[in-house]
Amino acid sequence: MNEEWRVLNSGFHNAFTNMAIDEAILREVSEGKVPPTVRFYSWKPRAISLGYFQSLHEEVDLEQCQRHGVDVVRRITGGGAVFHDQELTYSIVVSESHREIPKNIMKSYQRICGAVIKGLRHLDIKGVYAPINDILVDGRKISGNAQTRKQGTVLQHGTILMDVDVDTMFSLLKVPNEKLKDKLITDVKQRVTSLQHILGKPIPYEQVASAMKDGFEEEFDVSLVEGTLTENELILAHEIERKRFSQPAWNQKK
Repeated sequence: MNEEWRVLNSGFHNAFTNMAIDEAILREVSEGKVPPTVRFYSWKPRAISLGYFQSLHEEVDLEQCQRHGVDVVRRITGGGAVFHDQELTYSIVVSESHREIPKNIMKSYQRICGAVIKGLRHLDIKGVYAPINDILVDGRKISGNAQTRKQGTVLQHGTILMDVDVDTMFSLLKVPNEKLKDKLITDVKQRVTSLQHILGKPIPYEQVASAMKDGFEEEFDVSLVEGTLTENELILAHEIERKRFSQPAWNQKK
């Protein structure tokens, strides 16, 4: 019998809630209070998440974000700034010592991205892993991923682009050289793709979540059992959001 993990399809939340939920799950998994957990979610309103080590003021045009009602949050994971718009985001939280998780970080990225690649196959899309943390389809990026390890626990989250609006993204993010902005936008449009672009039609969020659930089950040889956040996770998430992710001191600290 396959090991049972928990799957949460938590739908749409604001950026601060989304990051707080991921961390609350991490804390509870680290203490053995909940099983390994895979979560699918999206962002409402649209948001930019910064990598832990990035400078908010160097990366993001805050005035433009405020004008367009776009949240800005700093992640606890590394990597670059991400514009979260028309996408499904996944997170996986599992003990570092779990037999299915390689100790080597590069290999663990590849393993977890393998679940996303298997999920894409259920949508008739052939993705490939591109180290360190991307998934490509026909040479173009469809998924970026980021990982952290805390309290003996791995948290990795990543995006599956359902559609992409590069022009809006670049209106919200700063570029080092304004003169090169048009060239950069053209370049990114050639290097990034989406489910809608590949399949030629919009794909419902729930269909993508279902495909990804199948992919994670196959990659890790587990049964994902639908669950909900525990009362303690809800309390923790609310506290983490209030004390950290919604605080300017956290989001502007670099």
